[in-house]
Amino acid sequence: MIFQWGDIVAVFAWFIAVYMVIVIVFYTVILVISLFQLRKEYQLDRVQAYEDYMDEFYTKPVSIIVPAYNEEAGIIQSVRSLLSVNYPTYEIIVVNDGSTDLTLEKMIEHYEMKEIKKVIRKQVDSKPIKKIYQSEILSNLFLVDKENGGKADALNVGLNFSHYPYFCSLDGDSVLEQDAFLKVMKPIIDSNEEVIASGGSVRIANGCQIQNGHIHKIGLSDKPLVVMQIIEYLRAFLMGRIGLSRHNLLLIISGAFGVFSKHWVIAAGGYRVDTVGEDMELVVRMHRLLKEKGQKKKIVYVPDPVCWTEVPEDLTYLRRQRRRWHRGLFESLWIHKKLTFNPKYGSIGFLAFPYFWIVEFFGPIVELSGYIFMILCLFLGGIYIEYSILLFLLSCLYGSIFSMAAVLLEEWSLTKYPKVSDIVKLFLYSLTETLWYRPLTVLWRCEGIWQMVIGDKSWGEMKRKGVSE
Repeated sequence: MIFQWGDIVAVFAWFIAVYMVIVIVFYTVILVISLFQLRKEYQLDRVQAYEDYMDEFYTKPVSIIVPAYNEEAGIIQSVRSLLSVNYPTYEIIVVNDGSTDLTLEKMIEHYEMKEIKKVIRKQVDSKPIKKIYQSEILSNLFLVDKENGGKADALNVGLNFSHYPYFCSLDGDSVLEQDAFLKVMKPIIDSNEEVIASGGSVRIANGCQIQNGHIHKIGLSDKPLVVMQIIEYLRAFLMGRIGLSRHNLLLIISGAFGVFSKHWVIAAGGYRVDTVGEDMELVVRMHRLLKEKGQKKKIVYVPDPVCWTEVPEDLTYLRRQRRRWHRGLFESLWIHKKLTFNPKYGSIGFLAFPYFWIVEFFGPIVELSGYIFMILCLFLGGIYIEYSILLFLLSCLYGSIFSMAAVLLEEWSLTKYPKVSDIVKLFLYSLTETLWYRPLTVLWRCEGIWQMVIGDKSWGEMKRKGVSE
């Protein structure tokens, strides 16, 4: 019996170790691709690269859709930041999704909105619209008041209302850098519309000085939980998305900041309202539609344009967010499960989908099993301690080292954090990720899986305090 138990322990230990090695190899490849891509992009003259795009002759007009539900804390500042972006032709459409706070009233009062009558062509399904407003002082600012239907439904309403061939989905608590639209639209314009969707970077505004919707000083929060999220975002965007985008394998464009071709989104059916991960599900559906129609279009990520957004500062709200994200990941993968290893869908089916299933979805289950196994091995003693040490070293390599690499990529390329002390702080915090932050996120993501098993579809309230003064 002891021998059989030893065999089971050995097999389980090697399964976890092999899994983690595979993940480490994958991330190493992604890191190398990201390094070369960033080096290629940032050898260019950034200012000269975007100057020509201020001419209306070259650019494409964009509709900015801002779904807003109980965003009274930051909606005025967010709209103000959008009104000052460097872009020739755009409109702003704030969609009030049945807010129960003062979001609607604040918008009407501050921007002198007056009700207008307008016939809207319903190209995708959505909840009924109550009223439509237009600013008397800013002709390109609109406010659509509708029945509550969720973020995806609000985006569909904005899509129906929009006037321009490209639209941007933007969270109501976000602040854009002034040249963000020039940068995120550049690949679409340069490709002669071969690129049908382009996503920018999302950075964390907590700890920054933001006044009247403008970034005055970039800094770090004094809360460890927020600092760890900054590192997590750097790794997700500067490593993961650059590498996947390089080979047209990107399955996620953040709902906080992305530009899409209106034609292709409508052709795909708009946003689904029955999933909590509507942004990923739309991108996957667009990839699927392109493959089925034999269209060689691209969906890309651009690291330079940055949108600053507020993140949770306490464990309760962060836990809700991560559980919801993991449920959204599963829903997107499950809805389109036929793509997995399907030769009809090329590299999306053979590379992107297996990666998201094996690494992103099942990864937390394997990691949580590894943490539990490491603890048990320490109590068992003997050879099991060696297993425990092996798994711990692999988890450190998997977590902290790649997080440190992401911080260095940030300093090498975008340099959004000007103070050396901030980079040092990020670097030191990244060393501790495996010890506390990653186990927490792994546990929360596993809780998201458990919620799906028991049929719990609760959303969970996200409290915002606003990031702009």
